[in-house]
Amino acid sequence: MTSTQTSTATGKFMNSAQLLEHWQGHRNLTRRVIEAFPEKDLFEFSLAGMRTFAKMAVELISIGGPALRGIVENKTDALDEEAFVPSTKEELLAKWDEETVVIHDYFNRIPEERFQESFNLFGQYEFPVYQNIMYFIDNEIHHRGQGYVYLRALGIEPPFFWERFAV
Repeated sequence: MTSTQTSTATGKFMNSAQLLEHWQGHRNLTRRVIEAFPEKDLFEFSLAGMRTFAKMAVELISIGGPALRGIVENKTDALDEEAFVPSTKEELLAKWDEETVVIHDYFNRIPEERFQESFNLFGQYEFPVYQNIMYFIDNEIHHRGQGYVYLRALGIEPPFFWERFAV
């Protein structure tokens, strides 16, 4: 190692705790996007034939916790976006918070070595565990971006995307 190189304690770019912190930062920001919507628009507003942001948020709720539970318990249950049908922003946010705890709990049950193992997510997608988790994060960022467009179309300033850990 040269004097210009640095190393982490594990010799890795990122450990699982850092990945979870990164994901939870995104979840915090997405929650703030949900909060920014007027309740009526959260459930009714859309552009160009896209889904409402409430439906996008329900998709994210339906993936994160249930997928991690499946990984930990080695179950490949099908994705079910119809299991939770909120009718208020308060109900959606409460479920978001509940699933954030589930994500934290189940993520921490995955041993480091399992991140490289293949897992057939929802019985459909066979990728290493770490790639599945990256998909969850990427999907959330994608939908949050759609939420930003909706908020701007409604004349609402969305939260700054770099303030993932701000309250």
